[in-house]
Amino acid sequence: MSATIIDGKELSAKVLDEAKTEIKGCMIRPSIAVIQVGDNPASNSYIANKEKVCSSVGIYFRLFKFEDGTPELSIINKIKELNNDEYVNGIMVQLPLPVQYNEKRLLNTISNAKDVDGLTDINVGRFVNGKKSLIPCTALGVMRMLDEEGIEVSGKDVVIVGRSKLVGRPLATLMLNRDATVTNCHHLTKDLAEHTKRADILVVAAGVPNLITADMVKKGAVVIDVGINRVNDALCGDVDTAEVAKKASYISPVPGGVGPMTVAMLVENVLTCYNAKNSK
Repeated sequence: MSATIIDGKELSAKVLDEAKTEIKGCMIRPSIAVIQVGDNPASNSYIANKEKVCSSVGIYFRLFKFEDGTPELSIINKIKELNNDEYVNGIMVQLPLPVQYNEKRLLNTISNAKDVDGLTDINVGRFVNGKKSLIPCTALGVMRMLDEEGIEVSGKDVVIVGRSKLVGRPLATLMLNRDATVTNCHHLTKDLAEHTKRADILVVAAGVPNLITADMVKKGAVVIDVGINRVNDALCGDVDTAEVAKKASYISPVPGGVGPMTVAMLVENVLTCYNAKNSK
């Protein structure tokens, strides 16, 4: 048995083509503003990719980069300025921030209507309570991949390894909303394999290279690898893909799986903000 590969690059290209067509019909270009603090190399890479993708579909991309040590109030004032800029549709703060900054305070300065990462307390609260809200992009991307492959979630045992606010927690809520039975595992879970071996759908977002091996996966399971790790100058996920693919029915690769879908969902969230503003 060899798993079907869920091609995130192909699906993201489809999503982006649809977005590009929609944007061509916009009287004013949608725009996104990104706040970066410091010079984290990984953040630089992620931002460059976001800029490339957004620009390719016609979204105006604006980067506001602050040196590490910039007073927090200066960054807050810039976010408030962008909140009031009618030509800015989406705002995001690139994470992680340097340790001395209050992440929650900065994120909650963003207007809920422009919070394309879905991380303000109000958007999180609305989402958990089943109300219309903006939702973190990676979690949305995972659900879109499952939907595209026709993989049913209702009634399935779903195990999510990781409980971050960007992936594990919002994804658990999305799965619950689809009537899945959901287990969230984390670094204090006593016997990880005991949980992963019963998963019909296993999503791994732990940031640990090759954490999930073939003996930890049920035959025929759907395995979604969200991890992005650099080992010996090469990217790999949290799943031992070559071996797990021999047991799984579907598997997403790293690179080329969830990563491209995350940026595609960011584009969709910018369009959601743009359309909400212009429908009023």
